[in-house]
Amino acid sequence: MRMLHTMLRVADLERSLGFYTEVLGMQLLRRKDYPSGRFTLAFVGYGSESDHTVLELTHNWDTDSYNLGDGYGHIALGVEDIHSTCARIADKGGRVVREPGPMKHGTTVIAFVEDPDGYKVELIEMSSKVHA
Repeated sequence: MRMLHTMLRVADLERSLGFYTEVLGMQLLRRKDYPSGRFTLAFVGYGSESDHTVLELTHNWDTDSYNLGDGYGHIALGVEDIHSTCARIADKGGRVVREPGPMKHGTTVIAFVEDPDGYKVELIEMSSKVHA
């Protein structure tokens, strides 16, 4: 078995696609409208679905907002240089909600950004990551 995708419900698909492709550098892999169900699915990621885990962005046409709930955590992305990555994200209009620094009670350097719907995306500087 392997992980295939994680699904997020998004209020404005174009806005979310802009964030994930233009700000975080993912590629739009596929997109399909389902008129009879009144929803659209768009899959984004850093490589083909045959080799990578991707994000499924689900846009329900008749829903303009969601409650994120208190059970959801975050998506995590590994980066080489967290400071330049955060600067690039901010320059492109992304919201850095936790500046780069060591995680609480550890040494791994992390930061958090927020997507247009309020989902958190953790950035982890790979050179600082402690492997068990």
